[in-house]
Amino acid sequence: MTRVLFGEDDRALARGVVALLKTAGYSVDHVEEGHLVLEMAQEEAYGLIILDIGLPDVSGFDVLRKLRSAGVDIPVLLLTARDALEDRVAGLNLGGDDYMLKPFEPAELEARVRALVRRRQGGSSSVITVGGLICDQATGTVTINGRPVKLRRREWALLVSLLTRTGKVVAKERLSSELFGHDEPVGPNAVELYIARLRKKLQPDGPAIRTLRGLGYMIDPS
Repeated sequence: MTRVLFGEDDRALARGVVALLKTAGYSVDHVEEGHLVLEMAQEEAYGLIILDIGLPDVSGFDVLRKLRSAGVDIPVLLLTARDALEDRVAGLNLGGDDYMLKPFEPAELEARVRALVRRRQGGSSSVITVGGLICDQATGTVTINGRPVKLRRREWALLVSLLTRTGKVVAKERLSSELFGHDEPVGPNAVELYIARLRKKLQPDGPAIRTLRGLGYMIDPS
């Protein structure tokens, strides 16, 4: 599951965006202050930052400038009520990846988020194939030899996380950070539970999920 860091002090707007993105399958951490965006973006594994430029303590422009100066290359989608061309140019010149004016349509925001996340993952193709398994991230569907596989939200996120790193070991801690938000209570065996559920749904003819003790988990490409 892609984690999104959302810096926005308008609580009504934030509630709507968080609900929209969670329904679309993203994990969202919402904060209202720029210094928290700076801290969390440098400590956690995020796939995207959505950043209001009018935050109360540190402007979104300053947050973006400091992130890029610190070498943080997470894609940033800027939000603003400012309609001036110079503001849009300034945001993009500071290292912003996209820019949206408020108010905006939810469907457009979701489409832009999806495009930025896909770009971050290394290409425009949304389809991952391993053996007889076909995972289409754009449509949220999984089939194994033509058989549809129904997955719950976190099972889907876990599968995508492993598939995008097929043949590579993914640490348990990394999977936990991608499956759960920073403010969600997480049991010590939560990742193991979802691994077990996913293995059951991939059987009998899907790819195997290998456990490498002390290291993590891996989708076996063979």
